[in-house]
Amino acid sequence: MFLCFLTSFFMNKKPIIGILGGIASGKSTLAKELENRGCAVIDADAIAKQLLGTDDVKKQIRDQFGSGVFDTAGQVDKAKLADMVFTGRASVEAINAIVHPKVLKRTEELIAQYRNDAAVKAVVLDIPLLLETGWEKRCDKLIFVDCSRSARLERASKKGLFDENQLKKRENFQISLDKKQKIAHYIVDNNKNLSELTKQIGEIFPALIS
Repeated sequence: MFLCFLTSFFMNKKPIIGILGGIASGKSTLAKELENRGCAVIDADAIAKQLLGTDDVKKQIRDQFGSGVFDTAGQVDKAKLADMVFTGRASVEAINAIVHPKVLKRTEELIAQYRNDAAVKAVVLDIPLLLETGWEKRCDKLIFVDCSRSARLERASKKGLFDENQLKKRENFQISLDKKQKIAHYIVDNNKNLSELTKQIGEIFPALIS
């Protein structure tokens, strides 16, 4: 029985790895590379996207932001919602109050699930507002993805995500990259290509999961 307890204890002590970085810096790319190495990734954006389709969240969004942020099928139009949200801090706080508690609750459920999975080497949190929500305190290791503003803007533009003005609006409501970089345990450079990023991950991976 004692041996079973020890096995369960150490299995549940799998590290939680948080990813920090600017918008379009390659945080999800890093998360995918860690997933390829046996880590379980919790994607907060994917969770939020699912929540936007639930009746409860849609009602709260309609009450807060009006019917103008919905499409003709009655689904949340994320582009219209973003345009309205990033007009002021009050709007950002309002959408965060609706979505974040549910995202973080689901995240905790997944952490517990993955920590009990013997095949999982570590749990990776791909949460865009990791520091802003205070979830860096939940992490054992923090990685900062360093990427120049010009490279981030180019990638975002190619994917049709947003332009420079929209990038600036979003960044105005986030903690500075300097602060995020200072608290990171590891820094990877993502200004070049995927193979270079993969090489850096390989170098720090043993320490990440220890």
